[in-house]
Amino acid sequence: MSSSNTDTATYRLERESLDLRFRSATLTGREWLSEHYVRVRVEGEELAGFGSTGHDDHIRIFLPDERPDTVDELRQAPSREFTPLAWGTTAAGSPYLDLEFALHGDEGVASVWAQRAPLGAFCGVGGPRGALRVEGEPDGWLLAGDETAIPQIRRYAQLIPEDAPALILVEVRGAAHQLKIDAPVPVEFVNRGGAFPGTALADALGQMDEDDRPGEDPFVFVAAEQAIVKPARALVVDRWGLDLDRRVIKGYWKSGDTEYHAAH
Repeated sequence: MSSSNTDTATYRLERESLDLRFRSATLTGREWLSEHYVRVRVEGEELAGFGSTGHDDHIRIFLPDERPDTVDELRQAPSREFTPLAWGTTAAGSPYLDLEFALHGDEGVASVWAQRAPLGAFCGVGGPRGALRVEGEPDGWLLAGDETAIPQIRRYAQLIPEDAPALILVEVRGAAHQLKIDAPVPVEFVNRGGAFPGTALADALGQMDEDDRPGEDPFVFVAAEQAIVKPARALVVDRWGLDLDRRVIKGYWKSGDTEYHAAH
């Protein structure tokens, strides 16, 4: 029997549908957190009211060459899905949205835009159309992912109580690419070097056993290249005996497929 019987569970995941909105914004700031990782800020009056009450949601960023006249034109522009990191209002009263980008050189329209777009450049923001919320208090936490999952790991880490057992694993290229992540427990970085993305993280998960489980019924979030799904499920189901209904395991991207995005 699964150790996470829903009758005795200390938490549940609730999904919320949201009205899909499209907003216009402009690039107002760029902060390099490492050589291949950048945080940007976009602002615009249409961002007023942006956000959800959830802990896990996604938006689509549209990057047209020129500012479109209609939403239909905007939706035809190149776009990618991202996790919104933070949003609110600046001291000057301007609504803002912060995003983080794991860069891939000249591969991908979003990577190029994040690196090189001039301040004042236009972008469109679609969504979020839905959100996931953690209701209750898990008795433990496992957060694991590669660079693309760092924004979502940051958001989940804010929910971890100071005294809760928790493991946070982040795969990066090497020591120079380790980022500061605010969390109540130390973040363990797994350096992949020249290995295929996700390989080092999969190896780390593969070495974990029952003694490594943080709590009896932990919340688990794992996201990286699509190949991470199988080893993550093997850990959660086969070795920890947990159900998948209240865990989040996703391939955030797929090698060789720039148009791929995980279902949300």
